[in-house]
Amino acid sequence: MILPAQGKAMPQPSPQTPCAVVMIRPHRFTPNAQTALDNSFQSPAAAAEADAIALRAHAEVTRAVGQLRQAGITVRLFEDETADTPDSVFPNNWFSTHPGGHVAVYPMYAPNRRAERRADVLEMLKSHYRVQDIIDYSGLEPDGLFLEGTGAMVLDHVERVAYAARSRRTSEILLERFCTHFNYEPVVFDAVDAAGAAIYHTNVLMCIGTGFAMIGLDTIRNTARRGEIAGRLRAGERDLIELTHAQIGEFAGNAIELAGQSGPVLALSARALASLDAAQRTRLERRADLLPLDIPTIELAGGSVRCMLAGLHLSPRQTH
Repeated sequence: MILPAQGKAMPQPSPQTPCAVVMIRPHRFTPNAQTALDNSFQSPAAAAEADAIALRAHAEVTRAVGQLRQAGITVRLFEDETADTPDSVFPNNWFSTHPGGHVAVYPMYAPNRRAERRADVLEMLKSHYRVQDIIDYSGLEPDGLFLEGTGAMVLDHVERVAYAARSRRTSEILLERFCTHFNYEPVVFDAVDAAGAAIYHTNVLMCIGTGFAMIGLDTIRNTARRGEIAGRLRAGERDLIELTHAQIGEFAGNAIELAGQSGPVLALSARALASLDAAQRTRLERRADLLPLDIPTIELAGGSVRCMLAGLHLSPRQTH
């Protein structure tokens, strides 16, 4: 069910909001043991429950795809029937797309995540969208350079800023290279969870929409940097909604604005929405329809809705 926006005017199309996404439906989903060491958002799963977990995850993705399509969002759905890629449900980490026909492919920190990169996804992009070039950074993995896509970076496509929290999954060298190639300004900072551990991906602590931004400012301990980032996010008259450590832990920051049939849609998990207070919801509803997706099993892996959706910022090819 979509929670409708309150008094929201139909906006002009925004470069921040894709109207299409790629999703992967896993058949053998499980929390990834190789990513557990630096992902404090991840929950362990008992081996005896593996089959039940896989079935629930498959059903959650299927349901989410239906809800997104009902909201007018094009979903390019791919299947993953293997047991070798437990995190394949999170494709936003291995590729991103950009206006003008540009695609980036990224190097992944966990060895078993590198097999998530799929030629058939890239071929679909070239077949259905105008793709000018694909810049592949994945060959830098042997050099220990990693940049896990729009998990490692939260991109402000309007102001051309790439926000990135330092972690072993975010190489500052590679971030600089990406920003040079794709014309973004890098803004790097340190962010920690309530226990003081470094947050593994930037997209769990912040979300940038067209008319709003959500961020856990308290995760940024350096007060000067915190103030600078808050000021940058308010650019363009964005409403800046601050999230608590507890809300970040409920994946409230792991959301994405999409272009639906009736205007902007904010896709987030049901758990994330439940963590927001009434005032925060009201402010968001002025900017977008809220689309909560119920994905508790997927969230065991330490990611949520934003991680599941690889936005397509490409122009469709003309069909004849």
